[in-house]
Amino acid sequence: MQREFWRLIATGVTTVEASLAVGVSWPVGTRWFRHAGGMPPISLAEPTGRYLSFEEREEIAILRAKGAGVRQIARAVRRDPSTISRELRRNAATRGGRPEYRATVAQWKAQQAAKRPKVAKLVTNQRLRDYVQERLDGTVRRADGTIVAGPVAAGWKGRKMKPQRADRRWVTAWSPQQISSRLVLDFPEDASMRISHEAIYQALFVQGRGALKRELVACLRTGRALREPRARTRNKPQGHVTADVVFSQRPADAADRAVPGHWEGDLIIGIGRSAIGTLVERSSRSTLLVHLPRLEGWGQQPAVKNGPSLGGYGAVAMNAALTASMTRLPDQLRQTLTWDRGKELSGHAQFALDTGTKVFFADPHSPWQRPTNENTNGLLRQYFPKGTDLSRWSADDLEAVARTINDRPRKVLGWKTPAEVFAEQLQSLQQPGVASIG
Repeated sequence: MQREFWRLIATGVTTVEASLAVGVSWPVGTRWFRHAGGMPPISLAEPTGRYLSFEEREEIAILRAKGAGVRQIARAVRRDPSTISRELRRNAATRGGRPEYRATVAQWKAQQAAKRPKVAKLVTNQRLRDYVQERLDGTVRRADGTIVAGPVAAGWKGRKMKPQRADRRWVTAWSPQQISSRLVLDFPEDASMRISHEAIYQALFVQGRGALKRELVACLRTGRALREPRARTRNKPQGHVTADVVFSQRPADAADRAVPGHWEGDLIIGIGRSAIGTLVERSSRSTLLVHLPRLEGWGQQPAVKNGPSLGGYGAVAMNAALTASMTRLPDQLRQTLTWDRGKELSGHAQFALDTGTKVFFADPHSPWQRPTNENTNGLLRQYFPKGTDLSRWSADDLEAVARTINDRPRKVLGWKTPAEVFAEQLQSLQQPGVASIG
């Protein structure tokens, strides 16, 4: 059961999903994951037929309860009678006062007896342990050797020390791979001063290894308290992106730039959680800038966890601003909108109802699926550089910048401007007898 649990964890599913899939409660699965430091404590390969399996032990327990003898059980499970005799003698439950064979207890006893614990190298080699710990948890020093105290950081609580939310203690903070590789250069003739980076990670994450304190995981760059499966990092749960709004479901005519009315969108971010929304029409390359002013109360009260976003681009504020921008366009020119996976558009279903514009989300880490928007955002950085406060610009200021961008001739448009091509699209929609784009 645990082997199947860890196989599922390796696929990237959550601990709760893996627990329910193998038939245990999620607190049990969470305990398995935390006690193992996020790393499988057992081999994921199925055991060979040399040893009794749990299914065989269940059959032995049933036959034993029916009063079957050793040789009768051996014939039923196709094992040697001496194997059955040793199994009944060694792995029977004895807590009740007399031996009684139960499959679960027998399996647990067999697993405990099969363990071959190996003392960690960092436990037996004090010199190596000091070297590793100094490179992880050493002090930061100036050129003259004086110690730099750094900021006062909160104590380690067994959870991820997120660097963007609080100060972290300043330490040497070499990565395990840097430590492992540097040992070869610092001790070229001493074979005892060798350790793999994986062994260092295990000493940090796995409870009971006894070599390094778990608190030292705060010295790692990520600051995470548990090892995170690689597949899980690639499969971050995003509840607002459902199967019907992924990029692959976008209609084919959205990829054809000959058909107007398909948009790409994103945010450009400034300091202090300021942002500007950008919308670009794929056919004409026409740009709309969405004003996202800060909400009332910004900067006057501390941020509330899970409270309303006052920076201006929370889901509610984003929907209102996007709706105001898109509804100024004719229905035929607001067919679809392809957006990044940001949570600011988690209310896309309501936005689609209000505007008639179907929203689709690009795949993770795939900016090429919104190429026109990415290119335009690069042009806009001339006016809104990174590291500046974008909330100081008014809606009129943004409209002026958008007009400037739209009045630039573009090679891809035959040196026409986006404004001219967009005007041609509007004119074609107003001509009688021209079929509407639906």
